[in-house]
Amino acid sequence: MRISLRKAVGATAGLGVMVAASLVCGHRVPKVQAAGPGAGASYTTWKEYGGAADDSQYSALTQINKANAGQLQQVWFYRTGNNGYRYGSNPIVIDGVMYVVGKNNSVAAVDAATGKEIWVHDVGRARSVMHRGLMYWESKDRSDRRVIFMADNMLRAVDARTGKDITTFGENGAVDMRTGLGRPVESVRSIGNSTPGRIFDDLLIMGSTTGEEYDSPPGDIRAYNVVTGKLVWQFHTVPHPGEFGYDTWPKDAWKYEGGTNNWGEMSLDEKHGIVYIPLGSPTYDFYGAERHGKNLFADCILALDARTGKYLWHFQDVHHDLWDYDLEVGPKLLTIKHDGKDVDILAEPGKDGFLYVLDRMTGKPIWPIEERPVPKSDVPGEESWPTQPFPTHVPPFVRQSFTAKDIDPYITDPKEREEIKKTIEGARNEGIFTPPSLGTTIQIPGNNGGANWGSGAVDPVTKTVYVVAKDAPALLHLAERQARGGGRGFGGPPETQGMLIYAQNCTLCHQASLKGQPPAIPSLVGVVDRRGADMVRALIHDGRAPMPAFPNLSTTDLDNLIAYLKAPEKSTISTEMLSRFMNAGPPAAPAPRLGPAGTRYFTGYGYMNSEEGLPAISPPWSTLTAYDMTSGTIKWQVPLGTIDVLAAKGITNTGGFWPRGGPVVTASGLVIASVVSDSKVHIYDKDTGKELATLDTPGADPQGIPAVYEVAGREYIAVSAERHMPVVTQGGAQVGDTTRATARRMFQDDPNTTQGYYVFALPVRTTAKK
Repeated sequence: MRISLRKAVGATAGLGVMVAASLVCGHRVPKVQAAGPGAGASYTTWKEYGGAADDSQYSALTQINKANAGQLQQVWFYRTGNNGYRYGSNPIVIDGVMYVVGKNNSVAAVDAATGKEIWVHDVGRARSVMHRGLMYWESKDRSDRRVIFMADNMLRAVDARTGKDITTFGENGAVDMRTGLGRPVESVRSIGNSTPGRIFDDLLIMGSTTGEEYDSPPGDIRAYNVVTGKLVWQFHTVPHPGEFGYDTWPKDAWKYEGGTNNWGEMSLDEKHGIVYIPLGSPTYDFYGAERHGKNLFADCILALDARTGKYLWHFQDVHHDLWDYDLEVGPKLLTIKHDGKDVDILAEPGKDGFLYVLDRMTGKPIWPIEERPVPKSDVPGEESWPTQPFPTHVPPFVRQSFTAKDIDPYITDPKEREEIKKTIEGARNEGIFTPPSLGTTIQIPGNNGGANWGSGAVDPVTKTVYVVAKDAPALLHLAERQARGGGRGFGGPPETQGMLIYAQNCTLCHQASLKGQPPAIPSLVGVVDRRGADMVRALIHDGRAPMPAFPNLSTTDLDNLIAYLKAPEKSTISTEMLSRFMNAGPPAAPAPRLGPAGTRYFTGYGYMNSEEGLPAISPPWSTLTAYDMTSGTIKWQVPLGTIDVLAAKGITNTGGFWPRGGPVVTASGLVIASVVSDSKVHIYDKDTGKELATLDTPGADPQGIPAVYEVAGREYIAVSAERHMPVVTQGGAQVGDTTRATARRMFQDDPNTTQGYYVFALPVRTTAKK
């Protein structure tokens, strides 16, 4: 069984978008105004990440429907190429122009009807951009129109018509998000964000990706003036002295504790001026001896006054998180009839597999949620919280136990199935909320299971919430990190010394072969050629969620490691030398510590996959679930997607791997969703879960949230997709695996690359009949 125990993969960062709603389409549109949280929201445009300020992932357009979805065809493709792992982007469309993350991490504007490029804004040598989407704002007279995004640590604005920098925003066109966090700026390695923020009036409300290591900075929620870039308000997610929640942490925890950040989406109730913010876990994710207490506002749905940042209410779904059970999905806002009254609610799916349904004006549960005793930690110094909240009425959407009877029957090697059985039976395994231990612990749902960013959509008319989720247990094992320095002293060329560094720091996740564990952990074959030595060096030193940083590696260590990654065949090292180094390498200098002195334990994410790439748990591995919010019950649940190798054998009811992003639901009766494993967009009947059609993205896997929009009377569906990374192996060799030269070609900026934006519409003759 292939199990990654280093913390180098999971899910990352981000959030929402802007404010707007205009009537563009001439199609038949059901009245939605009374049901939506905004005043007169039409849901006929896609001007914001997730479709609207409330992050509904809903479209009221009806030209594409149940009867004709099978006639959809690809009408254009915008090639991005050479972006590496972008993890999915949700395009936005304004006045027939689509704004996207383009090639080489650029920001681009294209004609939304043809894909013709209008302008490209080059972000230079930025290592990362807000790759899940962009933000748009315009003044009331439309004289000022802006596209706003993050590049590395900087919040930037460009003219939406020309793509040129707006230098009056911030300082010379940028706001440094590392400032104002109560930490020296030089100590904050990265504070970017992968997901857009929300714009309310002239305020840009932002979360951040803080990193998930010890001493990471806090994830304060901040609002900036969208014109000047000046800070307007700031909410401390790790409370300062005198602030509500301060007593749920040790004294002065705000000086050294981090995380508790909004790296997923947020939702905006424009009518009431309330922003709903799901927050992630505190650092360190799996060991909390430095943060005894409930740890507000980690793992909370937080309601703030959007104009002032004033605290309104919170609901914490995990106390003193030891499982990395971040809340990430933008809360789904709707109005239901409950106990004979209209009640404004929100529904929030979690990584723990629960759907939390709350009164969005008060934060009180719509149906009972009770505190239940959970297993106690046995790790020295840890004080796990004795109870956790359990919804008693709304059923979970993924499994919350993993025993020997749940082992995947499609793993072909019976010896490996027996090995998995022994692993499960030998681990601490008491179901959900079993705390990590110094032995091994089964975590179910795993830290990358349940609902992740983008995973929810809501139909405000039928009062239905749709959740895309994955069943993915993990195997956790806390241990002290035995950090060591480089391979100097063993002689040999830089490639050999680099191999020693790689063996110690990288193999548990990326494998000795450099092939990784796609799609969760990328292959490093040819990574220097396709990304460039400077970017690889920066990624290793600074980290990029979910990969941790390695700041203790010296410049020489990094040079040697990059030499090895560029030419691993030049390494000359014996098994004896490798063993000697791994067991007795010279210790590296310790990193500066902000928290209390004491042992710090670490674990990997612990993905449980077989040698051939199949999950250790039986299918379904990805599901689409429909919840009736008037009753709090499941209407239907179906597997989402397929696995290429199994589908070729006629096995199609397994669900696919690793959905990254989520669904869109339409007024015409469709749910549109995808997974990473089969190069298809799947379209389902929203009332029954029956699959109606699939859309091919040959050679690429759809990721992110689809965008549904209309231009000149024609409706379109746009999805971003990355090059296809086969996830199942046959006979120990990865299906579709490539040589380094082929890998380089796949990432070159050539006309044959399959990575980019795929856009579908009905044939023109079909459109004309509407």
